Formats: sequence, structure tokens, C-alpha cells
Amino acid sequence: MVSSILGMGNPLLDISAVVDQEFLDKYQIKLDNAILSTDLADQTKVDELYKELSDTKGVEYIAGGATQNSIRVAQWMLSAVDGAGATTYMGCVGDDAYAKTMQEKCAAAGVAARYYIDKDTPTGTCAVCIKDGERSLVANLSAANNYKPEHMTENWEAVKGAQICYSAGFFLTVAPGAMLDVAKHCVAEGKTYCLNLAAPFLMQVPPFKEAMMKVLPFTSIVFGNESEAVTFAETEGWEERDVAAIAQKLADMPFDGEGIATKRMVVFTQGSEATVVASKGEELQTFAVAPLEKDQLVDTNGAGDAFVGGFLAGKALGKDIAKCVEAGHYAARVIIQRSGCTYPDKPEFAF
Repeated sequence: MVSSILGMGNPLLDISAVVDQEFLDKYQIKLDNAILSTDLADQTKVDELYKELSDTKGVEYIAGGATQNSIRVAQWMLSAVDGAGATTYMGCVGDDAYAKTMQEKCAAAGVAARYYIDKDTPTGTCAVCIKDGERSLVANLSAANNYKPEHMTENWEAVKGAQICYSAGFFLTVAPGAMLDVAKHCVAEGKTYCLNLAAPFLMQVPPFKEAMMKVLPFTSIVFGNESEAVTFAETEGWEERDVAAIAQKLADMPFDGEGIATKRMVVFTQGSEATVVASKGEELQTFAVAPLEKDQLVDTNGAGDAFVGGFLAGKALGKDIAKCVEAGHYAARVIIQRSGCTYPDKPEFAF
């Protein structure tokens, strides 16, 4: 049995549909971006956006949320190895049909979902607006915003049992204290805590950036993409705009786990461009992404989440960085050729 993986985040039911430019312009949303519904330019159109998307032909409903996506993909990738370890996920949902659907999806995927149930608030949703294979996300957290740290305390055995703990940065808007507690636990016990920068707004809004910087010193692996990397540099007042240089500078920032767990690693994806991996005191590494024909690209939603899932599966299996990145690239490649963050029954990947 390999080391288990724990994810903590915002469970959302994705409402996914293909839209046109007129739709994007109407709600003033941009492709390749993620925002909260409270940040929509015209707050009077929030309900209208979700209704119009729900009424769109071909709309799909998929168990989502960045961290939940990554954990589902990690479990799927681990299924390639007999006897591979279990994965667990925690977050807050409502007491409704949407939550039941997500619970069933997680169970079918082999993920142990330990949801905190808020009986007074509906399960969160995410509008996934797809155009030409690219996506824009508008998240309505609802119940996901009401996660209580007491739930983590009650389920602390899941934290203790995990060798890898992961949260996308979106959870900083909900339970930064819980994230910090888990990160400190990982450092104290020589485990691996992982954080995803997740979206530019998390670094641009001072309270969220402050919460991120409290967790960062205890983080063994930082994930992100090129736009998030540049935004991090901007908000730190750095002059660097080169993704590789930013990765190295972030890897070199103080890490409270030095000598206890491991040095920090920074992993930045760049779409079809090479993935960059930096660690303190080591030569920077780049890993090419296999080209994909444009007509094979269906939906980029969940690509970054899938990469993390594949990478974490490799890490849980004790593989080297090259194999972890290869697993991440494979998972992302599978997901972007399908609608939503979905995958076939079995991965065709050799660990």
C-alpha cells in the first residue's frame, strides 16, 4: 500500500457548456481565467448567467472543484498500479441532490469523500464556459464557503494517515487556518504539503495573498501556471517576468521544513510549452509537452487539476520528478480531449 493522499478544498458541481463570444461579452468574463461569482462585473447578472448556462444545449453536470478534480484524477492514475493507496477528500456541501451526486461520483472513483454538510446552504456550483476549447470559470461557493475547521479536527485521523496533503489556493478564501494547521503538521511529521497558486485573484486580493504567504513557508511543492507565476512575481514586487526565473526565486524563499522534510519544489505548467521545475540548490529542469493537434482539443477545463493529480500519484508511488511530470502531462492530455474533468475507465500509463 503506497502513501495516501488527502485533498481539502471547495467541492463544486460544474455546470459546463460551450458558449460564444456574445455570451462572454454579456457577462464580461475572460477565457483562461477563474473568478468568484461575487467578482462578476455586474452582480445583477449572477443568477442569469447560471440559468442561461444551464439552459444551453449540451450542458453537462460534473463533480468538480479544483482540489476534488485533482484527487479524483490522482486516484484514477493510482488505479494503474495494483494495491495503490487510497485518497481522501474533505470540503463542505449542502444537504441536497447536488451533494448526493458528488458523493456518488467520488465513491465510484474510489475517493473517500468526507464532506461537512451544511443543511442550510445549497451545494456550490461553478459555471464552466467553454469557447474554442478554452474555459472561463465563475464559482458560486455557497456551502463550500462554510467549511468549519472543527470538521477537520473531527477527521484528524485522515490527516495523520496521509503522506501527501494538497489544497488548491481557492481554499484560502474559506479555511486558511485549517490549511495552515495541516501544512504545519506535514512539516513536523516529515510529510509533503502541496499548494496550488490556483488563480491570479488570490494573489491580487490582499487578505487572500496574506493567507497564502502564511502557508507558503510550510509548503513542500507549489504548483501553478504561467499567468499565476507572473502575478505572484508582480504582487511580490519582483522584476522577473520569466516563468523559469520566477520558479527558482519562489523555490529559494524561506522554507520552515528545511532539514525536517524536504526543500521546496516549484512546478509551473505553461500550456503546450515546457513545464518548469525548480528546487533550491538544484539545476532548473524543463519537460517538454507532447504536441496535440488542435482538432483533438475538446476542453481545457481541469487540465491543470489533472496535471496535479497525475503528479501527486507519481509522488505517492515514490517516483522521480521526471516520472511525476510525465504522469501529470499524461493525465492533462487525457482530460483536455474530453468534455469536463472526466477520464476513461483505466489509465494507459506505466509507472
